[in-house]
Amino acid sequence: MREFDYQRASDVSGAVALLGADPDTRFLGGGTNLVDLMKTGVERPARIVDIRELPLDDIESTPEGAVRIGATVTNGDLAAHPEIRRRYPALAQAVLAGASGQLRNMATVGGNLLQRTRCGYFTDVSKPCNKRVPGSGCPAIEGEHHNHAILGASSHCVAVHASDMAVALTAFDAVVHFQTADGPGQLPLAEFYLPVGDTPHRETSLPAGALITGVTLPPAPVAVNSRYRKVRERASYAFAIGSLAAALDVRDGVVRDARLAFGAVASRPWRAAAAERVLVGAPAGRETYAAAADAELAAARPLAHNGYKVELMRNLVVAVLSELAEETAR
Repeated sequence: MREFDYQRASDVSGAVALLGADPDTRFLGGGTNLVDLMKTGVERPARIVDIRELPLDDIESTPEGAVRIGATVTNGDLAAHPEIRRRYPALAQAVLAGASGQLRNMATVGGNLLQRTRCGYFTDVSKPCNKRVPGSGCPAIEGEHHNHAILGASSHCVAVHASDMAVALTAFDAVVHFQTADGPGQLPLAEFYLPVGDTPHRETSLPAGALITGVTLPPAPVAVNSRYRKVRERASYAFAIGSLAAALDVRDGVVRDARLAFGAVASRPWRAAAAERVLVGAPAGRETYAAAADAELAAARPLAHNGYKVELMRNLVVAVLSELAEETAR
């Protein structure tokens, strides 16, 4: 591990100033991803700025009916918060599925959004990787890729995004708030993560020198009837091979509203907009749910060893939407 300076920020403007003074600086929240990457040499910052004591650890409802989540709120506190459990149960379930209790008590909301892929070629500095060293190649395409992307990938990178929390936030149109030296700003989560294209090393559209300060969930009545389902290779703590955040509103046998986002199938949380368009206004039922999944997965481009994800995601959509419809009918 490279030697580094350590400083603790006491306010948001001070933290932003420290990053602006040296671009080779990283913010430290819980450190559950950054510290691991520093140990392996993937991340080599010259300075660490600890932001855990910044006043960004509240969860509060706004007068407009939204929920504002501070960037240093721990994943554990987020999953346990009564408003999140009541109004956005899929988000609470996603956080609980994402890590062990010890990690949830350390990891922060802002850090979770910025976590890096767990692709083995990215985390092994002895291997080429376009995300880590632009232009060096993507050995996963011809190598080990059974848990890599089937949607939105490119010839430059087929890694998947690791976050469970971000999948649920994507389904509910979350907005990311940040601070730069020029003042505050915000980005819809739909625009926060960049398509992989030919620049996989550029993962987000955050401005240079920005500090995430929080996330806002807008009012979403459909989110009350929501669920997060994660499929993994073992029942214990593991990253997903496919996941789904879904919400469904069925009245008089017709789908009135639906939200779907896929996880572990693309370089970013994947909002299933094509599937939503098929669902809304259609009769509730397994045939409709399967048609919606097929509409979204028509764009899938699996590699030699990850084609199973297409059927996995299709089955996941049908199963979870069927369960949600049954709950609505009770």
